[in-house]
Amino acid sequence: MIVLDTPTQIEAFRLRTLLKGLKLETMGMKMSRGASCYQIVKEDFGFKGNKQKVYEQFKQLLNKEGLA
Repeated sequence: MIVLDTPTQIEAFRLRTLLKGLKLETMGMKMSRGASCYQIVKEDFGFKGNKQKVYEQFKQLLNKEGLA
């Protein structure tokens, strides 16, 4: 079993989860009752556009960082 216990590992897991949630939201599904992944990513990273464009920008950012 893998344990993610450092702040870097936890943040990387959070970003990957947001990416997967945003992909589901582009297909019409909801990730949770609270704020959407789309809303969180837009606020945290300042991306603009519709869900698909924000997903592509976020995926590109995570690929550049080696996290996707």
